[in-house]
Amino acid sequence: MARIAGIDLPKNKRGEIGLTYIYGIGRSTAQYILTQSGIDFDKKVKDWNDDEQAAIRNIINSELKVEGQLRSEIQMNIKRLLDIACYRGLRHRKGLPLRGQRTRTNSRTRKGKRKTVAGKKKAPKK
Repeated sequence: MARIAGIDLPKNKRGEIGLTYIYGIGRSTAQYILTQSGIDFDKKVKDWNDDEQAAIRNIINSELKVEGQLRSEIQMNIKRLLDIACYRGLRHRKGLPLRGQRTRTNSRTRKGKRKTVAGKKKAPKK
């Protein structure tokens, strides 16, 4: 079992895919790491020897921010936007989309479940 950056990588996946289970590492970064450490992309995680695992760990520790360190940096960036009360910070505070998406329809992911508002009553005819 390969344990890198506090994450147990799945044994039966290819190395390129297995590394993406670490927060902050996508496909292209995984390919970069494997190229730097001289490991074939198609080699399964369970087939890595200790030297290869150590090489991967060294590259990740020296060159990348992953997992907790990356999450805390992102949270600090959001907090900074909230503190300076810029447009993006205000959108974060209100729980609305930040990057110009429409909100009249859609944006349910940011706004949450619909809150139904009762319609206005019609005035009776005289």
